[in-house]
Amino acid sequence: MTGVMRGYITAVDTMNRRLGRVVMYGIFAIMAILLWSSMSKTFFDPSLWTLEMAQFAMVTYYVLGGPYAVQTGANVRMDLFYGSWSARTKAWFDAFTVFFLIFYLVVLLWGGIDSTAYSFQYGGERSPSAWRPYLWPIKVIMVVGIVLMLLQAVAEFFKDVLRIRGEAP
Repeated sequence: MTGVMRGYITAVDTMNRRLGRVVMYGIFAIMAILLWSSMSKTFFDPSLWTLEMAQFAMVTYYVLGGPYAVQTGANVRMDLFYGSWSARTKAWFDAFTVFFLIFYLVVLLWGGIDSTAYSFQYGGERSPSAWRPYLWPIKVIMVVGIVLMLLQAVAEFFKDVLRIRGEAP
């Protein structure tokens, strides 16, 4: 069983690390979109697409970069008590609380799949803005990001189980 957990951890960590390292450069795309927005409002006719495109890019950046942030420990944690605990106590606490995250992600995934299916079912749901882009691409990205976060949460649980056993992951 330990070999299966280690294999799963390696596969998920590798996938999310590679994707996260690529997605982290998305901040430059967001900056370029917002720079174009400022320039077009100042010097040309304002572009209708820039604000919404920046929002879509930010959602992509956040949702696909989230699993990498969890993997590297860059997520925010309440350290009032946690910081003074031993590694084993932290692993026990994390192994328990990860189930809340998994439950939340499963509910989010259920809603995301339902919303994405709705978007496809009715001929391509569009945004009510003046630009009116299709919403299915960003919904698919959100579902993929939620699945990746769910896989990473399970990997973090396996890492905690290995720490509890005294085996370094």
